[in-house]
Amino acid sequence: MKRRDFIKKTALATASTIGMPYILPSGRLFARNGVQMAGHVVFVMFAGGIRQQESMLKRYLAESQGLNIEGNIMYNMLPGAPPELKIVYGVTSQDGQPGGQPIDPILDTPLQLQGTLFQESRYSAGGTGHYTGLVTGVSGNYGVTQGLQARPQNPTIFEYLRRHAGFKATDTWFIGNGISGSTPLLNYSAHSNYGSQYGANFFAPNVTFGEQGQNHLKGFRQFHPEEELGPIQEMREFLNQNYMQVGRNIPNLNNTEEEVADIKNFIESTFERLDNGQIAFPPVTDNGDLSTIGYATEVLRWFKPKLTVINMSAVDSCHASYTNYLQALHRGDHGIAHLWNFIQEQIPEMSGNTLMIVQPEHGRNYASNAITDENDWFSFDHDSDENSRRIFNMMVGPCVDANLLVGSPDNPIGDAADVVPTIAEVFGIKDQVLSSGYLQSGAMSLFDRI
Repeated sequence: MKRRDFIKKTALATASTIGMPYILPSGRLFARNGVQMAGHVVFVMFAGGIRQQESMLKRYLAESQGLNIEGNIMYNMLPGAPPELKIVYGVTSQDGQPGGQPIDPILDTPLQLQGTLFQESRYSAGGTGHYTGLVTGVSGNYGVTQGLQARPQNPTIFEYLRRHAGFKATDTWFIGNGISGSTPLLNYSAHSNYGSQYGANFFAPNVTFGEQGQNHLKGFRQFHPEEELGPIQEMREFLNQNYMQVGRNIPNLNNTEEEVADIKNFIESTFERLDNGQIAFPPVTDNGDLSTIGYATEVLRWFKPKLTVINMSAVDSCHASYTNYLQALHRGDHGIAHLWNFIQEQIPEMSGNTLMIVQPEHGRNYASNAITDENDWFSFDHDSDENSRRIFNMMVGPCVDANLLVGSPDNPIGDAADVVPTIAEVFGIKDQVLSSGYLQSGAMSLFDRI
């Protein structure tokens, strides 16, 4: 159902429910301001810095390497023919050419034709750094004074939903593709009015189910406190690097005892499914982003979260290898298609009831740096030039118009800070979030920008 029809058909129902009270975990009484537009939201942070030229504009090598070769290498997300020459973005072809065989499409209909594409949006404030961009995505505020290795200064969408919509801890998940840098800090803010008690569960599956997780978590074995002090210390260090900051305790996310038991059962089950080859990895899984997507399907299948945020970052290889960047871009499209297809075909509770949002954290420079790769192609940084502020946003799912293109290079519409109020609108708490005073000035729901 399209959003405009949805609003018309639910207007009478809304009138009868306005003022219906909800008791929050904090004990505060509030009333939702809107009708819920979808039961679930999946927000894919297509992070690492994506140039508009190779993605939305489908220019391939035409505005990067001085070669007049165009084509669409994201054909699960976008309509358009792929390039015909110098194919390097796929898997190894039968003749041994690295990247010479494009990955087969998963979706019969590209996501753009199924949903709404803001082809030209903006990263509008501060420097185009990865962490600032990711903080903006989850908090709706650029936090231009935000430092690394620090929690977001402003509340995140997880905290808004748990405090103002009464979501429980296992309703909200942040799935990171690692624990390096500041990624594990994005599941809740340092804001005194919100914080860990309203945070999302953080999950770095490539660590949890990688070598260290296999050694320390699999089977949840019990260690003898005197005879196995070494393994106990290794376990402590493993847990510390996953869940703690220096000088702080493991945060209390207010998972109930039942939720804690459910999470433990999920981890045990996923180890078993991994051993049995049952994890729904994408058909091609040759980088960290794609394995993260595979494990994310397990989280969705088990918990059916209301909000799931998934971080990807492989395209950041563009600093030193344009070829690897093209491959990561192609694989990101592959992973997103697999994720959407899995939701529609394998999770009945979420099929037809899930909104997916895809947005990069920022773009990349127009001019290259001096580094060349194995194909003698120049690489690209992201130094806050105008091109690095160009991003896109795609929405697909219920209440989203199909085959709607919004904005153009000459008329950009949308901002990186818009995702938070958009998700808030989907779950009926837009007014509370907009009136909080913590969003970037001018941030608004993407539905309102159409």
